Amino acid sequence: MHRLLVAVGLHQVARFLDFGKGRRAQQGKADKGNHKLSSHSILSVPLIVLLAAPALAAEFPAPLGPDDFIAFDRRQAALGQLLFYDRILSGNRNIACATCHHPRLGTSDRLSLGIGEGGEGLGLERTAGLGGNRIRKRIPRNAPGLWNLGAKNLHTLFHDGRLSIAETYENGFNSPAEEWLPKGFNSLLAAQAVFPVTAQFEMAGNPKENEIAGAIHDRIDAAWPILAKRVRIIPEYGQMFVAAFDHIDAPEDVTIVEISNALAAFQALEWQSFDSPFDRFLAGDTAALDGSQRHGAELFYGKAGCSACHSGKLLSDQKFHALGLPPFGPGRTRRFDPMVRDVGAMGETDRLEDAYRFRTPMLRNVELTAPYGHNGAYPTLEGIVRHHLDPDGMLNSWRPETASLPDAPWLAGIDFMVWKDPRELARQARFRDISAIPLSDRDISDLVAFLKALTGSASVTTPPFGIPDKVPSGLPVDR
Repeated sequence: MHRLLVAVGLHQVARFLDFGKGRRAQQGKADKGNHKLSSHSILSVPLIVLLAAPALAAEFPAPLGPDDFIAFDRRQAALGQLLFYDRILSGNRNIACATCHHPRLGTSDRLSLGIGEGGEGLGLERTAGLGGNRIRKRIPRNAPGLWNLGAKNLHTLFHDGRLSIAETYENGFNSPAEEWLPKGFNSLLAAQAVFPVTAQFEMAGNPKENEIAGAIHDRIDAAWPILAKRVRIIPEYGQMFVAAFDHIDAPEDVTIVEISNALAAFQALEWQSFDSPFDRFLAGDTAALDGSQRHGAELFYGKAGCSACHSGKLLSDQKFHALGLPPFGPGRTRRFDPMVRDVGAMGETDRLEDAYRFRTPMLRNVELTAPYGHNGAYPTLEGIVRHHLDPDGMLNSWRPETASLPDAPWLAGIDFMVWKDPRELARQARFRDISAIPLSDRDISDLVAFLKALTGSASVTTPPFGIPDKVPSGLPVDR
């Protein structure tokens, strides 16, 4: 207990004395501008702090609070709430953002690899469709949770980092749309919103099925005006955009930028969470964590080494690391890559040193966002924790039935094809940024207890907006 009390008192001193922080921040800006994805974090801890207190003290983050988030317009957020749950943004009008990021499912979908356009149902009950409407491919990666995506310091999104704040193009982002991404987004989160709606297997649909899918095959930005028109010609939406955006004088002025800005405003305000027991502890409430959680915190910021990557206020260094998770699914291949595999950040950078590395996720409300890993390989927190501590042992004991994959017999030959490629498995084994750390079962239990202490209270149970009863398009709402 004394160590944790010291930690609370010294984390401000540790940050003040970290003379290397400014240099790292400058380097981080340079890296973002050049779009270089670093695979390792460098921890700089002043010697005086190490002598004065245990390592735990120097690595505790400052409390996360309202000032750490971008201010968004609540009128725009109210509009974004309707758009988020409205299937009007999908090519075939059969899937909404909320289908794969539902609040009842922790803002994810509880599946290892999601079922996008063509599927039916929600969460674990979602099926892969029937007949000509059945899915043609699983979503290659796990649907991430949406907590705290409106944070000011967030600069990179997607598992492979293919969207980041950068000066690469005049629009202010480095993204799959390159110079065709429009200007005017209010945040990184808003820029992200334009990509799921143009992804064939997520929301757009297959070629020849609808005008959105057809336009994308011409060029990605050809689809956005069509989607914007779909929305703005609905009278209720048109009126709401005029009321919510000062520069919109008539519905015909609405573009994909305003739609995305509204979606970002909603997500950022709806799923802002910094009221967990750990947050209360950081704010000075020393009774907020019980004994098991306190011991788990000691391990997280000490012997287990979790904070080397899950660092800072957001509990993520926003960098890329290779964990050697059990591979499966169709993979997210690079252009002209014929192999069923997922090379992670290398798919964005084309640099060998980034192979099989994925972005460090933020951890608040991680208890709610199972399964875990970029491909949802582990259904429990204990499983993903044990993998971090013993990657080879867990990889050897992992079985295909561990994955949560809705039945799709026509895809069965692809789901675990990578396991039949010993050379690919050997390549993945060579890229590993973690090694075994011996911890007892009790230690692991306490680490899990600490991770559960990152779950918010009011932010989770009483969000500002909730699920709407209906949406202006009149299409069904996933509830």
